[in-house]
Amino acid sequence: MPLSTARRAGLVEQVIDQLRHAVSAGEWPVGQRIPNEAVLVESLGVGRNTVREAVRALAHAGILEVRQGDGTYVRATSEVSGALRRLCGAELRDVLQVRRGLEVEAARLAAAQRTEADLSELRALLARRDGYQAGGDTDEFARADAEFHLAVVRSSHNPMLTELYRGLIEAITASVATTHEKPVEIVDHAVLLEHIAAGDVERAALTAAALLDGILTALDG
Repeated sequence: MPLSTARRAGLVEQVIDQLRHAVSAGEWPVGQRIPNEAVLVESLGVGRNTVREAVRALAHAGILEVRQGDGTYVRATSEVSGALRRLCGAELRDVLQVRRGLEVEAARLAAAQRTEADLSELRALLARRDGYQAGGDTDEFARADAEFHLAVVRSSHNPMLTELYRGLIEAITASVATTHEKPVEIVDHAVLLEHIAAGDVERAALTAAALLDGILTALDG
């Protein structure tokens, strides 16, 4: 590889890392349009071709989405999230079915592996979730609900399961917001927490399944 080409490749990788960090750090939230090419060139101190290659690479990874004539938008927070979103698509039923598979196993493992620190975090997140629900703030409720379920998954102490779930967090949050107003009886999340705290593996798994089954049944209605 010619030296000039190697230097350019290294520069593109640096820009990719900078853009990826801006997304993962929340500087550019999912769904938001990122600064245009001219602004990025100036702020990053690189050429237009370097910016274009970096954006193209992140679009290929599923993190960014280039909309011709409109701009470039954040699609996911990581390569894992982008890949999983492509696999399961944006269909609500697909997301709920994937959630069910991950959350049931996570609840089973959490009941067996959770620590006292995990339980303290779960109780705090559940109280926060319930507070937003009582206040009628759908957006904050959706985020808090997703955070609670992510904490359950983390309590499984299975890094791969946690990373898979984290990769779907945007789609999961959207699914909570979409189904929140549906006329379906949702199992009290406190019951799930009780079973996890008690170390009841089977009841924790059954409760996690029931949480999603009620919504899936309502979609068929």
